[in-house]
Amino acid sequence: MAAGTSFLSRQCIATTTRTLVTAKSKHSSYHFSTFLLPLRTHSRRLTIRAGITNNEEVAAKAAASDADSGAPTIFDKIISKEIPSNIVYEDDKVLAFRDINPQAPVHVLIIPKLRDGLTELGKAEARHGEILGQLLYAAKIVAEKEGIVEGFRVVINSGASACQSVYHLHLHVLGGRQMKWPPG
Repeated sequence: MAAGTSFLSRQCIATTTRTLVTAKSKHSSYHFSTFLLPLRTHSRRLTIRAGITNNEEVAAKAAASDADSGAPTIFDKIISKEIPSNIVYEDDKVLAFRDINPQAPVHVLIIPKLRDGLTELGKAEARHGEILGQLLYAAKIVAEKEGIVEGFRVVINSGASACQSVYHLHLHVLGGRQMKWPPG
């Protein structure tokens, strides 16, 4: 009987430390619910994740206010070697270097050396077709060099609502782990 009581006590404690978490997107009528999350183990993660997301959104909105100013970006300074970077690939048109805040075992950024109005993909024009192709081909070369050509992801954030924080078009090449879907 004592063993049964102990099990029952553990179940009651586990049940009382669970909660229903519902989040509603600001711009959507969809509700995303996760039922019976352990409160003690997940609440801190949820708070941290919300804080990180909020910081990324704030940074993206701040960066967007200067997007078309023509001022040099951090990437322009990396191209000119004013700021050091860990270069993975370089040719006359593009530069690829490791992200300082990697989101995967392999996380490389690829940028055009000449911005030419390409602050974001949403501002691309027909005249940018060649460089856009070169950026994607460079992604394949980077994937080969990094040993992830059998499975990698290329991400382009375009605009503040996509959390773009540097307004110099850039591709993220991610790999070295199993990717999940949907990504964002």
